[in-house]
Amino acid sequence: MKYGTRLITVHLVFLILIIFLFTGGCLEQSSGLNEKNGTEMTKEVDNDSLPNLYKDVQKTVVTTEEVGNNQSSSTGRLKTEAINLSDFEAGNSSLTGNYRLEAVDIELKAPSYELPLKKDEISNYGNFSGKISLSESDLKLLESNGFVVIKNPYNPGEEDITSMYSTLQEEEIPVFITTDSLLHLYHIQFDETLRLIEEREFYDTLWKTDLALLNASIEKYNSASGEEKEAAKRNAAYFSVALSLLQPKSKQIQKEDYYDSDYISFFPEDTAKQYRFETPDFVKKDVEAELALIEVHKGFAVSPIFHYEEDYSQYVPRGHYTRTEQLENYFKAFMWHGRMSMLLKGELIKSIDPEKDARIQTIQASLITSQLQSEPELLKNWDRIYEVTAFYVGFSDDLGPYEYMEALDSVFGSGERKFDEITVNELKTKLAEYEGPKIYGGTGNCVLEPPFTSEQADECLENTTGFRFMGQRFIPDSYVFSNLVWPYTGKYAGAGEYTDENKTPFTLVVTEAGPIRGFPRGLDVMALLGSGRAVYWLDELNDSSYENYSIQYGKMESEFSNFSAADWNRNLYWSWLYSLQPLLKVYGTGYPTFMQSNTWQDKELNTALASWTELRHDTILYAKQSETMDGSIAPVESEEKPVVGYLEPIPDFYARLLALTKMTKQGLSEMEVLNPRSESSLTSLEEILAKLQKISEKELKNEELTTEEYDFIKTFGDQLEGTNGADDDVKKTTIIADVHTDGNSGDVLEEGVGYVDMLVVAYKLPDGRILLGAGPVMSHYEFKQPMSDRLTNEKWREMLEEKPPERPEWSLTYRA
Repeated sequence: MKYGTRLITVHLVFLILIIFLFTGGCLEQSSGLNEKNGTEMTKEVDNDSLPNLYKDVQKTVVTTEEVGNNQSSSTGRLKTEAINLSDFEAGNSSLTGNYRLEAVDIELKAPSYELPLKKDEISNYGNFSGKISLSESDLKLLESNGFVVIKNPYNPGEEDITSMYSTLQEEEIPVFITTDSLLHLYHIQFDETLRLIEEREFYDTLWKTDLALLNASIEKYNSASGEEKEAAKRNAAYFSVALSLLQPKSKQIQKEDYYDSDYISFFPEDTAKQYRFETPDFVKKDVEAELALIEVHKGFAVSPIFHYEEDYSQYVPRGHYTRTEQLENYFKAFMWHGRMSMLLKGELIKSIDPEKDARIQTIQASLITSQLQSEPELLKNWDRIYEVTAFYVGFSDDLGPYEYMEALDSVFGSGERKFDEITVNELKTKLAEYEGPKIYGGTGNCVLEPPFTSEQADECLENTTGFRFMGQRFIPDSYVFSNLVWPYTGKYAGAGEYTDENKTPFTLVVTEAGPIRGFPRGLDVMALLGSGRAVYWLDELNDSSYENYSIQYGKMESEFSNFSAADWNRNLYWSWLYSLQPLLKVYGTGYPTFMQSNTWQDKELNTALASWTELRHDTILYAKQSETMDGSIAPVESEEKPVVGYLEPIPDFYARLLALTKMTKQGLSEMEVLNPRSESSLTSLEEILAKLQKISEKELKNEELTTEEYDFIKTFGDQLEGTNGADDDVKKTTIIADVHTDGNSGDVLEEGVGYVDMLVVAYKLPDGRILLGAGPVMSHYEFKQPMSDRLTNEKWREMLEEKPPERPEWSLTYRA
């Protein structure tokens, strides 16, 4: 399976341009690890060597052409071809066919200005600075780069990214529409639609399915003998744990009259009565022990039911699951179904007879599968949950009911299924033919011993193969993280004294095995999505200074570069990442001056990372988290012409986000899970994105906008009302997601979005004036936190208010 592709950009200097024009060659930005000099790298390649996506499914290609010596007349070209996947079916999901991307083909002629910029060249500087104060350091960055990010002068603790637009309109300050705000609006729709489906349908469906499988397990326990009886007993315990987690507790029930709304926190009393069951006496002890470990959620401990180590810190409800008691219970139960595996092998099992335990676990999985196979309604329930969640996040990389169905049919045919040592071994042999998991999620708390090789890690990953009832899903960023940490990357090989905390790379962890790459960074993902600046910062901060990092990165790059457009848009998760790629390219000649620097790429890197953080936050229950294996070792001036706003001109970004929004609405509508309010919000967002794409194209072509288009920018806050039908808590940017666990340090990698900052930008209009405008941008954080204290949104907001962590080092290039 291939897991990704790069966004190709073409950046030409004058000498190479001459070669290009006469030879018809093609240039591709290198996405290898750069030398630590901060420069962009280019290399010449043959057309036949380009990835398939370039040749077959229309990559974004930016070409530039210098015309004369006058900077203001320089031009380039942005050309992308249409993608229509309506006739494409990927794997088991036909919903990929909902993706349609419109072509973009424009000559880039945005007017430019010289840097450093002088404030007396800015037509509205006096008026602007009289309303928004810029410090000396802010002004210096603005003059150097053409833009600066400052603390929100209206509300430093602002959590609603859209409110700034209304304030700017009221203050008569030119509005600069940012990609940050559009990405945040999509996040709201993604998160809200998923939440409503979980509350209104999935909770009840999961309850009914678990209850039916519990009753079937009890019946099997009463009639079976030997290992089959033991397997049925453990299944009864397994489903009792799930139902116990789903079941409303007395403190979660609202016993008084309540207001019927989508956001009621407690279970209504009459509703709670529907969800009652009794744990069978013969498994009560193990069930209570398991629930106690989930309740304290301190980290790794041996599961009383499965006899291998489980990371119980994962069961802390996070993301939108802290909003209601029902969602909290659903989170815990689904996490149980997503993480607990019925293993094929006994290497990770801590018992007197691990192989016997593995055999029993295989029988467990077979009994569950057989029950689903024999009851179409139960299988329909399972399919319903899996299909919808797969549209959001994708498929599991673990084995599940359908793989076991095929294996059972192969071994037993249509005959009676009797599980003894011989038939179970046949089953295990058949199941071993399936591809194993690609992401190590912490099952068994695998401990490596010297010589700490990647082969050992692969073997450990293989030992986690088994049945998961509703396995967590394969996502490309966790796959990258799994492959870009120890032992795959080897030991630290950088210069300097790493024991000095101020000089220690963020990724480094000191263990008995030595200094290792215990943590990945969001920069790893952004680099593989096409960000040359991410590559630069990984090198500059010594986060790539490990023995085998370059080798591992090269392997990941090779896989990503062969990813097709159909692969990228297989589900909403992947398509969201695909939409971020235009933000990460190099903006060359023909784009506005403020976009052409490395500093702007850093700002866009922040935007992409913040949006990716929201993606991880929204899918925290379903996405498989990676883990590092443990080692035992001024005055107002009048204006002659009206002061007008500006839009961040990235038409290929708006085109991709529009295609993603349409895919979301159409796919959810086809599955009949889209409520009218969400449908209306998605339709409004579609209309806005279509307008923004047209406006951005006109800006890049140096065409004057119409009065209606300038009014659209000016009143952008009003335009967003139809897209923002969620409650205030959902609108908040202040969210957090843990994305990786390091077993050596006992810490997790947290990715957070903080308060809304203000972006101040100098842009040039077709009439020659340079104006200052402002707009909202997200703030991104990356830091470590004890695994026993994984952060919820509520705890993160307290931390932001009391003692926020430091922002990433590279963000200092564009903010004071």
